[in-house]
Amino acid sequence: MPGTLFIVTAPSGAGKTTLVHGLLQRDTRVQLSISFTTRAPRSGEQDGREYHFVDVPTFRALRDRGEFLEWAEVHGNYYATSKVWLKEQITAGRDTLLEIDWQGAQQVRKTFPDAVGVFIMPPSMQELELRLRGRGTDSDEVISRRLLGARGEMRHVAEFDYVIINNKIDESLDDIVAVVRAARLRYPNQRQRHPEYFDFLEQD
Repeated sequence: MPGTLFIVTAPSGAGKTTLVHGLLQRDTRVQLSISFTTRAPRSGEQDGREYHFVDVPTFRALRDRGEFLEWAEVHGNYYATSKVWLKEQITAGRDTLLEIDWQGAQQVRKTFPDAVGVFIMPPSMQELELRLRGRGTDSDEVISRRLLGARGEMRHVAEFDYVIINNKIDESLDDIVAVVRAARLRYPNQRQRHPEYFDFLEQD
C-alpha cells in the first residue's frame, strides 16, 4: 500500500520544527524527508539530518539535472526536495513528511495530489516576533524580513487541508498527531490496508 505524504508549512518562527520533531517522536511510522538547502547550518544542525547543506553552484547543478521535485528561494536561500527518493518512499508504503513553504507545497501537489497539507499558524504577529527574537540567531534585518514575508505566506493558508494555531505547544502537538491518524483512516488507505473487511461487499 502506498504511504501518505504530509506537507507541513508555516512562517518562520511559528513552531513548525518543534511540532514536527514531537510528531516524529510520538509516531515512529512517520519519517522526515530531508531537503536540500543553501543556507548555513544553525547551531546543533548536522548535514544529512536536518538538511543536506550544499553551496549555490551545487544546488543549481542538481536543479538543472531535474533532481528536484520542487525548489524555491526563501529569504535569500534555496530549498528543494529530492524527487526520486520521495517517490521511492511513498511507493514503498512509508508515511513521509515534508517541511516546505507554500510555493513548494503547490509544486509537490502536482505530482502528489493526495498529499495531506498542514499549515501551522502563530497565535499573533506579536508572538511571532517574540519567538524570532527569542532564538537569538538572526539579526534585526533578518527578523524584519521574516516578519514582512510571514503575512504573505499566511495568505495561502486556505490551500491546506488542516490548520493548527500554535498557541499552546502540547495542544498543537496533539492536533498534528491527530491529523496523521485521521489521514490513515481515509477510505482508500483502509481499503488497501484491510481488504478482508471490504471484499465481501463486492460479492453477489
